[in-house]
Amino acid sequence: MEPAKRRILIIEDEKELAALIARHLEDSGFAVQSVFRGDAGLRAAETGTFDLILLDLMLPGMDGLEVCRHLRTRHVQTPIVMLTARNTEVDKVLGLELGADDYMAKPFGIAELTARIKALLRRIDGLAAVSATDTQPIQLAHNVRIDPRARQVIVRGKSVSLTPKEFDLLLFFTRNPGRVYSRSQLLDAVWGYSHDGYEHAVNCHINRLRAKIEVDQARPELLLTVWGVGYKLADPTTHER
Repeated sequence: MEPAKRRILIIEDEKELAALIARHLEDSGFAVQSVFRGDAGLRAAETGTFDLILLDLMLPGMDGLEVCRHLRTRHVQTPIVMLTARNTEVDKVLGLELGADDYMAKPFGIAELTARIKALLRRIDGLAAVSATDTQPIQLAHNVRIDPRARQVIVRGKSVSLTPKEFDLLLFFTRNPGRVYSRSQLLDAVWGYSHDGYEHAVNCHINRLRAKIEVDQARPELLLTVWGVGYKLADPTTHER
């Protein structure tokens, strides 16, 4: 029996572009569903089962940022790649802060998009496989507990909702507490690629993680910045601030 195809939802109002992307993804072995409005895409994402969502920023009915925000607040954790023609830093950061896992600025090459999708899914599969064998809960300082098997984080007695990429990033840090990672190293290890100009994706995810797990986001004690180098998880054997 052949394995089930990975399912991708395309939410894109440019029908010719959606059809082009769908054709290439289907040729690469994916099953694809396309919708052309934001509100319809939100319904499809909430009611269907998908491995990844391609989400355009400018959509009729509901824009892509709102779709992303609704999905994340309703705990739909399917990886999201945003497609945006508004190639501004503000739009990219907003999308990442709302829970998107990646973005592609239009115009983009279909081959690069397909490669990015495959890299993201491979990385998710690899991290999930590691989590499946590493089942022991991890206790961090300030009463932060990570359950790799359930992919759950409990912060001071309350369950905190993390996006798949936020969880993967936090879990990666726990494997080597005290070790400093550059943004490029984190992109390669957690996102599955490292390209110039994408380092701010790491910054956004670090900021969101700090907002969710730190006692005081303005004075982080778990996820620390090493100025000029990158980030690290505080070594539990030391007392860094």
